[in-house]
Amino acid sequence: MAAMSMKTMMALALLLCLAVAASLGGVEARKHPGKETLGYYELRRGEFSMVVTNWGATILSVRLPDKNGRIDDVVLGYKTIGGYVNDTTYFGALVGRVANRIAGGRFTIKNHPYHTYTNDGNNTLHGGHRGFNQVFWSVRERATGAFPYITFYYRSGDGEEGFPGALDVLVTYKIDGDYSYSVTMYARPVDKPTPVNLAQHTYWNLRGHGRGTVLDHSVQIFASAVTPVGGDLIPTGAVTPVAGTPFDFRAPAAPGARIAEVEGGYDINYVLDGRDADGQGVRKVAVVSEATSGRVMELWGDQPGVQFYTGNFLKGDEGKGGAVYEKHGGLCLETQDFPDAVHNPKFPTEIYRAGQVYKHYMLYKFSIAGK
Repeated sequence: MAAMSMKTMMALALLLCLAVAASLGGVEARKHPGKETLGYYELRRGEFSMVVTNWGATILSVRLPDKNGRIDDVVLGYKTIGGYVNDTTYFGALVGRVANRIAGGRFTIKNHPYHTYTNDGNNTLHGGHRGFNQVFWSVRERATGAFPYITFYYRSGDGEEGFPGALDVLVTYKIDGDYSYSVTMYARPVDKPTPVNLAQHTYWNLRGHGRGTVLDHSVQIFASAVTPVGGDLIPTGAVTPVAGTPFDFRAPAAPGARIAEVEGGYDINYVLDGRDADGQGVRKVAVVSEATSGRVMELWGDQPGVQFYTGNFLKGDEGKGGAVYEKHGGLCLETQDFPDAVHNPKFPTEIYRAGQVYKHYMLYKFSIAGK
């Protein structure tokens, strides 16, 4: 697609989002999620398909063929929706209001202190105990055809998990072509400034979910620096080069090659490199491939960072189809603002004022090596 047509399309999408968000201004937060209707929605284009649900705006499956034509599900997940309730692995979830960690579960905006629910020791992780992965979203729009998509909406209320102000949130999952799909997230604070940092938390195993670890996958991340963390996985505030360290994935490498040198395994934010690939802020983030299947996944996005996580806390979780997910059974690549940005003024800000629109775009492109 030409750069001009892409720019026009994204501008129209932003205007549509603003109109929809404005029209939703009178919708109240869902007070009784038990009365909501659970839905499963398949998006399909030929042999490529995905299933999502309105519980947590969660991706339940992504299916595509390997080099021999065998179709596999390449994302980790539970066998029933019950597994996703009170889940702490965040399989496939849309996480927020603030993805990743907030140190001490507290922050200040305009000299006003706020305290958020701490669910990771003394810290707030992925929005707290009842983050966006633990609520019902409503379906705002759905289309079939050659490029099917679905848009979910959620109103996060003032004070939810301790965050200030009401927040309107939209996420669209769309199949954009043969073996590609996009995730487009918008959020708009209604009445107060608030931090916003959404993330899509799918776990990938390109060999097929439940088929061993991802330590032998090939991973390339287009980043020359990371934001190092302390023992509680909170960034120190520094930005350090990856050169000469086990965090260097600028050239394709297997995570297992040097994971023993990383305490606990990979779970860190990378500071993405490069100029905008298309003039719209969208750039190549990472490439993952797996030799047995021949599957290759490219991730493109418009955020400044990406969290690379190697499933370090998986411990025999029972998954769909009788699978058992052992440690390192999947990997995550979560584009994001930098973790704990509310405490680090040198990081890109994640505070949005009332009426200001947050936007986050991700594009996944799959292919088969040699084809």
